[in-house]
Amino acid sequence: MLGRITSEQFRILSGDYNAEQKELAVTIPEKEARLQKLRDSAANVEAFIEKARRYTEIPELTPEILRLFIQRIEVGERSEKYSRTAEQEIRIIYRDVGVMDSVEQVAEAAENMEQANIA
Repeated sequence: MLGRITSEQFRILSGDYNAEQKELAVTIPEKEARLQKLRDSAANVEAFIEKARRYTEIPELTPEILRLFIQRIEVGERSEKYSRTAEQEIRIIYRDVGVMDSVEQVAEAAENMEQANIA
């Protein structure tokens, strides 16, 4: 029996092979999409860094610099309707890199850029 496969063994191996092929058909496009997203993110971060290198010192915020670095600014509702001192949430969405609300997001963007450079 050495070197011969029974019909039962063939059926089992064939089923495993077909299941693996179906799984790969699903996971490969997902992984390719994630890789493209990482590459795009890295390109965006590189573009942002290149712009930032041109402006190492910004003595005043001009409309040109504002348009170059910031895509939009979102201002949230006040916690108290008619209060001048009520807190408001402000989000700045930067061109090329998006929202950078925290240090973790900056680190994640740098890590994505590094991973894309490796690939």
